[in-house]
Parts: sequence; C-alpha cells; structure tokens
Amino acid sequence: MLRIRILAGLLALGLAIGCKAQTTPSSGIDPTLSRNIELHVRAEFDLPGDVNVSIGARKSSQFTGYDTLPVVLSHGTKTQEVDYLISNDSTKLVHLDTMDLTKNPADGIDIAGRPIRGNPSAKVTIINFDDLECPYCARMHQELFPRTMAHYGDKVRFIYKDDPITELHPWAMRASVDANCLARQSSAVYWTYVDYVHGHGDEITGPDRNLDKSFAALDRIARQEATVGKLDENQLNACIAKQDETQIRASTKEAEALGLEGTPELYVNGERINGAVPENELWAAIDRALVAAGEQLPAPQQSLAAPAPPAGGNK
Repeated sequence: MLRIRILAGLLALGLAIGCKAQTTPSSGIDPTLSRNIELHVRAEFDLPGDVNVSIGARKSSQFTGYDTLPVVLSHGTKTQEVDYLISNDSTKLVHLDTMDLTKNPADGIDIAGRPIRGNPSAKVTIINFDDLECPYCARMHQELFPRTMAHYGDKVRFIYKDDPITELHPWAMRASVDANCLARQSSAVYWTYVDYVHGHGDEITGPDRNLDKSFAALDRIARQEATVGKLDENQLNACIAKQDETQIRASTKEAEALGLEGTPELYVNGERINGAVPENELWAAIDRALVAAGEQLPAPQQSLAAPAPPAGGNK
C-alpha cells in the first residue's frame, strides 16, 4: 500500500518537488483546448477525481516552436505546479523534467551523526529509509544483514534513516525514538536494537495488539540492550521518557520531499531502490555503484532464494 498522505498520489508520480499555496493565473487559452489539456494531464498521472487541474498562462520558452505552460494540481489547500511545453500551434503537449547533473539524487539526505554499519570509509553508501514495524522492512533488513554485508565486506557501509508510517504502524514511531536514544550513546547498540525489533515484530505487536504493551516491550528491549552494551541507564531512561520525535519527523519530511512511496526505500550511492527487492537486484545496484567508484567487485556468489514476503506491508 502507498503512504497515506495528502497528495501522496502526486508525490508518487515524481512531479516537481514542493507544495505551495499560490494564485492560479488566467490561462487565456480556448476553453476547449484547456479541457483537452486537462484530460491528457489526468490520464498521464491517473489523478484522483478530487484533484483539481488548472491551466496557467503560457509564456515563451527556450525551445524553438514551444511555449512553457504551467499546470497547477491542487487538493484542498495544497497545490503543486508542473511545467509543460505546448507547441506554438497548440497541437502538441510535452512534459519534461529538468535534472541537475551536477548533483547526486541522494546528496540532500542528511546522514550526519547517523549510526554506520560496515566500513565508515567505504566508497559505496546504502541509505535505507526504514520503518521498524514494517514487515517488508524486516525482510529487507534480513537480506542486508548478514548476507549482503558478508558478500561485500569493507566495500560498503549502511545507514538507516527513520520513516515510520504511523497511519499503518502505530508503534513504529516509539521504536524509532527508542532506537535514536540508544544511538546517542552507541552506534553498535543501536544496531543490535534494530536487529532485534526487525526480528520480533509479531512478538512486540502481541496477540491482543495492545499498544501500551507494545510501547512497554520496546522500552524494555531498549533497556536490555543498553545494559548489555554498558550504556548510561539514567541518560537512556530520561530520553525514553521524553519521547522527543523531532529528529524522526525531520527524517520523514526528507522522505516526503524525495517523493518516497513507502518503506523500505533505499539509495545505493544515489540509485533509488523501491521496496524489498530480491537480493540479486539489490546486488546488481551495489555492483554498479562499485564499478562507478572504481572499486573491484567481490567474487560471485550463488544467491539463496529470497524469503517469502510477509503478510501485509507497505507495497
């Protein structure tokens, strides 16, 4: 299932990033042509019926024989503008996306201070937007560790970003907060906590799906991992009690700005991997990143069959 958010369908289309309130200019276009443009736009993006399509004023463009034509998509108080090109004779409509080749698509992801698994100096970075209650994330986690890490050794590093989808997973935010409380003291303990939670999701949810019991279980697991890791228990308890969601919500805003559709979503040196893909697909992306970075590929290995997908999930 896709992320439940206002304009989620629009973001999933990969339109120009950024929602803003604005006044739609008068298009000055013949009503019949305007309606025809609207129909084509709706068909192109399979827009929901409650999304309004408004045609802006055409203006000159850098392309000979074409004008720029802004089309505004709106849903409630949210609007998003998409630029098209329309031929001077108004018989052709073109949708172009401008790509800045001086930047990596993942350059804007803030990974400062995030726990690293693997070689901190590796030339290939795998960033995973993770939801600790998501069964598909658990499957991806199991594929990353230990097989992928063992296969690539010190050639890669892994970094997780928080993207709890609370509309679907009611204890995911709590898990992210507790994980980050541990990360403030120890990257290693953060990873043992993430490993345990991803391996015991059903246990944490419980047969009666009591949210308070799930919260208590997450806090208990965090304290147990902290004890094993010899962390400062008073500092951890204060952090757990505070339940500060600021860092997690900043990460989810990054995911939204990137147009991510759900979890898991990975970036392998900027190459986006959508969902819990089979191991061979993930390894192919990592191989491409290694080659581009001038690194030698590891010896080939025969992949084991991927585990069966869990019931439910985000895809």
